[in-house]
Amino acid sequence: MPPRATWKGQLKLSLVSFPIRLHNAISSTNRVSLNQLHAQCHRRLKQQMICPEHGAVERSDIVKGYEFEKNNYVVIEDEDLDKIRLESVKTIELTQFIDADELQPIYLNTPYYVAPDGPVAEEAFRVIREALRRSHKIGIGKVVMSGREYVVALDVLDKGFVLNTLRSAAEVHKPAAYFEDIRDGEIADDQLQLAQTLIDSKAAPLDEAKFVDRYQDALLELVKAKIAGAEPVAAPEEEAEKVINLMDALRQSVASLPKKPPAKSVKQAKKKTARAKRA
Repeated sequence: MPPRATWKGQLKLSLVSFPIRLHNAISSTNRVSLNQLHAQCHRRLKQQMICPEHGAVERSDIVKGYEFEKNNYVVIEDEDLDKIRLESVKTIELTQFIDADELQPIYLNTPYYVAPDGPVAEEAFRVIREALRRSHKIGIGKVVMSGREYVVALDVLDKGFVLNTLRSAAEVHKPAAYFEDIRDGEIADDQLQLAQTLIDSKAAPLDEAKFVDRYQDALLELVKAKIAGAEPVAAPEEEAEKVINLMDALRQSVASLPKKPPAKSVKQAKKKTARAKRA
């Protein structure tokens, strides 16, 4: 039984449409959250809204506002927000397809797993999934959720899809301003070759199990130790390494790599196979 769906609707490509369901792909339930307590009695503190002129304010007296100039606000009522709230359209229409490397990761926002909603949808789901997989494309479309419209990207993942809501162009800073001070310069071939050797030596298949939050693990151990009445042990600080020049650092790094056993020649392999057959 799959988890409860976050959203149900139709995935549409031209005249082809079929029912799908979206599931949250990420969870924060395992995160350790800390509360603010009164230092004397250890009771949990409650937040209170304070007006600089009138003091404490009840929640019923709070309204939303937008600061259009310094210390001047326009009040936005809930009725105003209802007027611009988009109706929930239960269709994700794919209107464009792009190469997989065109979409920069910085635009990815919230991921959802996409699965067919019922056995009837499975045939069309499989056909679109395999066509997208073979084309090496990502589908772009739109969806309305919780009264807001999102641009979304649909990509193949395992036996289903992963759908990401995308950040708007206005949210993402252009990188040029942050990199403009980086000077162009010649790159020495020997340094580049050593650096590539280092990279190749550490190449390995992706292992998602290694994506761990060490701070969260340490915080949980700290909480357990406090509950048990033990004093947590502080991790020793690592000493800063001595700074050496780039070429020496590259050479020493490559020299420290484990030596690979020499590859057997094709002739040796054939001789071994022939001996095995005779035996």
